[in-house]
This record gives sequence, C-alpha cells and structure tokens, in this order.
Amino acid sequence: MKIQITADSTIDLTEELKQKYDIKTIGLTVALGDQEFTDGVDITADEIFEFVGKTGMLPKTGAVSVEGYKEFFSKVATDDTAVIHFSISNEMSSSHGFAKKASEIFKNVYVVDSRCLSTGTALLAIYARRLADDGASLEDILKAIKDKTKRDAVECSFILDNLKLLHKGGRCSAVQMFGANLLGLKICIGVHEGKMGVDAKYRRKFEKAVGEYIRDTLQKYPSYDDYCCFITYTSVSPAVLESAKAEVERSGVFRNVYITRAGATIASHCGENTIGLLYLKN
Repeated sequence: MKIQITADSTIDLTEELKQKYDIKTIGLTVALGDQEFTDGVDITADEIFEFVGKTGMLPKTGAVSVEGYKEFFSKVATDDTAVIHFSISNEMSSSHGFAKKASEIFKNVYVVDSRCLSTGTALLAIYARRLADDGASLEDILKAIKDKTKRDAVECSFILDNLKLLHKGGRCSAVQMFGANLLGLKICIGVHEGKMGVDAKYRRKFEKAVGEYIRDTLQKYPSYDDYCCFITYTSVSPAVLESAKAEVERSGVFRNVYITRAGATIASHCGENTIGLLYLKN
C-alpha cells in the first residue's frame, strides 16, 4: 500500500521541499480585519507584518474545519493509499481535534499530533517519508513516530527580538514582556510536550544573541538524527541568516541544512525578527 504524508500548512516547508518529500498540505485560515485568507495559499508573513504595522491589530488565525479536513482527506485517501497526517500541536490549535474527527469516516487516514509547530512538525513528516521510502510498513512508521513524539524528540525552539505578538496573542504574560523589554533581553521560546515556554534569555543585541542561541542549541544533546535540520525564520536580515547558517554548518553535524521562511500562521504569533533551529534527537 502506498503511503501519502500530509500536514497542516504550519509545517512551513517550501514548495520545493514539499515536492521532494511528497508532502501535501492543507491551509489554516488567517484573518486580517474582515478579510480571510488561507495560509500557504494567498497570504504571506510580509503582509501580516504590514497589516500589524498599519493597524496595530493582531491577525486572527483559525483551524481547518472538520468538513475542510474531510474534503482534503477524500482527495488523497484511496483504496491503495494510506494517509499519515501531521497536525500542529493539539495544545496550540483545534486543528488536531478537527482532523481526528474528520478521519473517523476513513479507514486509512491516521492523524498524528506532532506536539510541536512549524518545521518541527516537518521533521516528523520527513522522518515518516524516509521510513516509507525505505520500505517500512504503515504500522512500523506509526510506531516510530509515536515513539518520537512520546519522547519529545523534536528540538523546536526560536529566538525572538521582541515579544509583542506573542503577548498580544496571549502566549506571553505582560510581566514577562515588561521584564524582557526593560532588561533588553532576547527570549528563546522552546516547545516541550506540545506547549511553549521560555528556554533561555540572552542579554545581547539580537545579532549576537542569535549566534549564542545557535551554539547553545547545538550543544543541548549528545546524539542527533544527522539527516537534516531546519533554520526557520519570519524575517531577519541577510547577515543574521548567513551567520546562523554558518554556525550550523561549522558544527558539521547535519548532512542537510534547510532554510525556510515561516508561513502566515506562525508569523502571526511570533512577529518579525524571529529565527529558530530545529532538529530531531536520537
């Protein structure tokens, strides 16, 4: 039986990488005022930032409906094709629950709570594709993915220049934001067991803090899945991006270093000047 990997648009993969790993996505919704858009289709991070800058309003992100998932799954789940769908963490969005509900009418659709977001989810999807390409059975792939999520094996973190959008979206307390702004701290947000929390604080200018964050993140664990890692950002200067890439490549750990830009949903919550390093632990 063929295995099709699918995911929410919050996977933040480029079109090239989606084609390379044969991953199909479905877009969450993003509302700017009274206009609604589909993440990954007709809205970009730059348009989000422009809207916030002009209006001071926070974009509103929404989950895919149960009916939306049913329609999506019906196009990819066939008699000879099983679907493994990766959703953004159930702790962050209703999407997982809706996808799970939609999957009940299909005999061959399996919904996985990635317990992370952005290219952290992509790492699991790519891992599943690699296993499928190596001839692993559907049961073995689902078992291996469950083991990864149970062990919190995705290193998923970002460093932010400021916490404005996280605060406006209710994901950062006013006390945390006030303290960070007062002290000029750059905050590293990590995802653990499906939830976001503060991993580290850097008392440096953003450019310097990014380098220290990359080095710290690379030193966290003794063993990695060296197949690939992601450097994912919302908007940073070319110099910061090149510096981050150089730090990762200097470590010599990963065979593939993918650079991707966060989509509209993730950008709506993180804001500008955000960059992360994401990889799988063994």
